[in-house]
Amino acid sequence: MSDRKTILITGAGSGIGRATARTFLSAGWNVALMGRRAEALAETADGQPALLLAADVSNPAEVDAAFAQLPRLDVLFNNAGISAPAATIDEISVEQWLAVSNTNITGMFLCARAAFRLMRHQSPRGGRIINNGSISAHVPRPGSAPYTMSKHAVTGLTRTLGLDGRAFDIAAGQIDIGNALTDMAAGFTKGVAQANGQTAIEPVMDVAHVAGAVLHMASLPLSVNVPFMTIMARDMPYIGRG
Repeated sequence: MSDRKTILITGAGSGIGRATARTFLSAGWNVALMGRRAEALAETADGQPALLLAADVSNPAEVDAAFAQLPRLDVLFNNAGISAPAATIDEISVEQWLAVSNTNITGMFLCARAAFRLMRHQSPRGGRIINNGSISAHVPRPGSAPYTMSKHAVTGLTRTLGLDGRAFDIAAGQIDIGNALTDMAAGFTKGVAQANGQTAIEPVMDVAHVAGAVLHMASLPLSVNVPFMTIMARDMPYIGRG
């Protein structure tokens, strides 16, 4: 690693994580890519120099081993997340709930914990943690109990990190994303259940806008912070949802 700033991006093998990783690589950052599939991380890097960290964010030993490979960390983009098929809570299996919570809550906690520890003790100390929230951190979609619960938990994590980080020059922020066009959001272009019981096609936006917003948040001096940012396709049903 050089004197350039270093970011670690979780969930870097696809979607928002991949787009953000490529944006930071193009901007000249040192980039560490973390995800479960080494081959997907290599595809994200696409021949550019990056540190590939094959690890499951829900596994404490794998998370600690991945972060131990970093001599310094300036920014964590705590991005990894999954969803579950839409269903009312009585139709959601315990296994589905645990899968979502293990990644979206435990995984976020473990990576934030490892980053905080590194940032607190490195010299010069400090850094920034950016958590990937969601529009669902504010309002749910129908049949989304596990995902919505997990994203509300992320907001609690962000607020606590922001408070506890002050003493150690650690800033914490959250980006709440609505309808960025990735594989996970492709269904929005075909029709998705609405609060009124109808199904409707929803507007989407290029995921590059999300990556640019994360780069902006990450590039601020540590004396400045964006605690919460919402970025969304303009006409998606968020303002006035329900």
